[in-house]
Amino acid sequence: MFVLVVLALVGLAVWVNMRSHTSLPDGFAGGNGRMELKRLDVATLYSGRVVEMKVDEGDMVAKNQVLAELSSDQTSSKLAAARADKQRAQENVAKAEAEIAAQQQAHKVAQMDLDNTRQLRSDELVSSPELRRRLADRDAAIAKVKAAQAAHAEAQAAVKQAQAQIDATSSANSDMLIRAPKAGRVEYRIAEAGNVLGEGSKVVSLLDPTDVTLSVYLPTDTIGKLKLGDEARIVLDGMNAVWPAKVDFIDSNAQFTPKFVETLNERQKLMYKVKLKIPPQVALQYSGLLKGGLTGNGYIRFDNSKAWPQQWQVNLPSVKQPAKGV
Repeated sequence: MFVLVVLALVGLAVWVNMRSHTSLPDGFAGGNGRMELKRLDVATLYSGRVVEMKVDEGDMVAKNQVLAELSSDQTSSKLAAARADKQRAQENVAKAEAEIAAQQQAHKVAQMDLDNTRQLRSDELVSSPELRRRLADRDAAIAKVKAAQAAHAEAQAAVKQAQAQIDATSSANSDMLIRAPKAGRVEYRIAEAGNVLGEGSKVVSLLDPTDVTLSVYLPTDTIGKLKLGDEARIVLDGMNAVWPAKVDFIDSNAQFTPKFVETLNERQKLMYKVKLKIPPQVALQYSGLLKGGLTGNGYIRFDNSKAWPQQWQVNLPSVKQPAKGV
């Protein structure tokens, strides 16, 4: 009997202890999950052979930093050809301008001859056919001026077309250098030197250190109390810190609870995914500590009239680890 009483007391103590750890104060909800960092897959815009990979996995990179270099022999040749086309077009423009000047001068001479012939005709010193011939010569000179002006406009259009080709080729040539769209940490080197990549092939996978979330799963009777922007706290396993967060996402569809998530009631199978996002400034300051895959608990306050318990007050680590190059 004594042994049975002791076992009963021990069982009661364990149950009370478990309940004290699993029960949440009124106005709060919570669950456990894994830390996630937003992934950015950087891909090629054009096909080509990888000449050199500029980064390794785990490196921190700044915005517009070169991640990889692709071969640019073809685009360089096209760029040289486009520049040669522009040079020829510019020479044609110069020729057209000279032709316009010559034809305008010829038109002035023809106009002077016509004016003199009209004066002579008024004095009946030349015949009417001669006057008509001078008039025809003047009209022909005007037509030649217009033809030269049209050739000039065509040459100018060719210059613009060549410049557009230069711009497009220069852009393609620049795109042979694969750059980071924003600051982040290299997660995977998907391509290696010597690989031949097609258009849209992935080269590097980046993690955004400013977009850090913890996904928790909550039941239906709790999800209806939450709203976007609700204040939250994150406590990661093995880390003596409490991170500030806000509700950034609430799934509209229930799903089966992942195996790595422990719920308060294991009979609950369908749960709603909720993302708790750490403020970008805080995430960036501690980017060396916050890593994808870390497990922890998230707590959400859906009743603003309730004060945060002492154990969930924000408590950031004293050592900041800023990301290099960010």
